[in-house]
Amino acid sequence: MSVVSSVLVPYAAYLRVYEPLAAFPEPERAHWARYAGRPGTPTVQDELRRSLADLAATPPAVVPAHESGDAFVAEVDGVVCVCPWRTRLRGWLAMEGLTELFPAPVLDAVLPPVVRGQAMADHERWAERNPDARPWIRTALWQVPVRWFVLFSDEEREHTAGGDGAVPVLRYRTPMVQARRRLARGLKALRESMAEGPLTEGLVDVGRWLEEFHPRALVELDYGGLVHALPAEHLASDRSAADVAEGIAALRAGDAEAASEAYGRLAERWRAVRDRQFAN
Repeated sequence: MSVVSSVLVPYAAYLRVYEPLAAFPEPERAHWARYAGRPGTPTVQDELRRSLADLAATPPAVVPAHESGDAFVAEVDGVVCVCPWRTRLRGWLAMEGLTELFPAPVLDAVLPPVVRGQAMADHERWAERNPDARPWIRTALWQVPVRWFVLFSDEEREHTAGGDGAVPVLRYRTPMVQARRRLARGLKALRESMAEGPLTEGLVDVGRWLEEFHPRALVELDYGGLVHALPAEHLASDRSAADVAEGIAALRAGDAEAASEAYGRLAERWRAVRDRQFAN
């Protein structure tokens, strides 16, 4: 277990929604109220360590046998909000994209087909009983998707450099109402200036997801483990949300050149990050 505990958060970024306790039905609401009142609630690192411990088992536990009762906790204007981990559901959803990440021989060696098949069968049975279930957390490996930045402004950027044993942090937080408003404006600007494509489709998908949550929720973009892959000066100078906002404003103004310049800065910054995935 000591080896697992020493592993840093992997190179993933997260989009999270924290909902007020009023958004949850009983008895779940009472559970989260008690949970939020406990000292020392778990961190992202704690969630990772538990997941890695499951994968190190023989045979590996692709998803937990039971859903997690843990959550991240935040206070918004004096209101306690929670972001349930839903580790089991997220594990099932992540399995759907594994074939795009790994060659078949590698995937079969890490997660045998019989193990994956059983997990997917469990998910299908569970989904029939829980058709409206959705995760409070979305994950992206080796990048922050452009569509996520649309939800935030540069003024909401929070950056701490770390040092002396502290982990650096780069994140954005915004009220749900602001996130939805910015997404709607961004989607309108894109549709009026270009044909439907991956970016507009991605924004529609994120918009549908956000609509599932309480209007007084908090939306958070956390660079997560990406802070361990990027030089300190890169983190300090990263203004991706500002670049996205500038590009959208340029599209609304009909300035295609300025929009292209903003997107170029963004694309170059994140291309350098993704290239690290294949570095020796």
